[in-house]
Amino acid sequence: MVSLSTSPSIHLTRLPNASTQVGVYRNGQCRRSTSFGVRSEHLPSTSTSPCQDGPGRRQLIAIGATVAPWLFLSQQSSTFAAESKKGFLSVTDKKDGYTFLYPFGWQEVVVEGQDKVFKDVIEPLESVSVNLIPTVKQDIRDFGPPQEVAETLIKRVLASSSQKTKLIEATEHDVDGKAYYTIEFIAQAPTYTRHALSTVCIGNGKFYTVTTGSNERRWDKMKDRLKTVVESFQIFNV
Repeated sequence: MVSLSTSPSIHLTRLPNASTQVGVYRNGQCRRSTSFGVRSEHLPSTSTSPCQDGPGRRQLIAIGATVAPWLFLSQQSSTFAAESKKGFLSVTDKKDGYTFLYPFGWQEVVVEGQDKVFKDVIEPLESVSVNLIPTVKQDIRDFGPPQEVAETLIKRVLASSSQKTKLIEATEHDVDGKAYYTIEFIAQAPTYTRHALSTVCIGNGKFYTVTTGSNERRWDKMKDRLKTVVESFQIFNV
């Protein structure tokens, strides 16, 4: 497990409740949604990386620090588009080089620090968000094995420090020679518990994170759809 005391300092940028962030629907209606930010400071040569020791594993990382009124690209098919599936819509970002599926009925929202967000109108914890930041790394494995990366992200990025978290599983899979880590975890807040899935990977000089989830009480109903979301996420060269 990564020792947080010996890892590079990781700073969370968020509102008082990291599980809620103001989001604005494109039609002007306001809702709340997940948002987070983190940066890992560049350290001298004697320091350790976020996930694995070694002088070759130090770099600057900044996640979700910029506020931008993202307008989502139109959903369009291409050779890189996620494979169509009943009950899902596909979205392809040709500028940043990624594609994925999301459940039909979820709406596009604008959330501070996130590149793209889609969420359910009635169930606010049911959403998918995509975040990307620059990196000089070439492979997610440069940060360490899945378990170590997952523990660091959950404690520092994917959940508020006030929430109780539990890592359920962290796995690795390859798509066209590109490594992806998928993380399943639970984040418990005073008024709700969210069961979440995240997939992270590196390409195009970016660290990609896609996260989806639901209220724990709806997990059994939603888990297959949420797994389809993270499993459909793929990056391509741009």
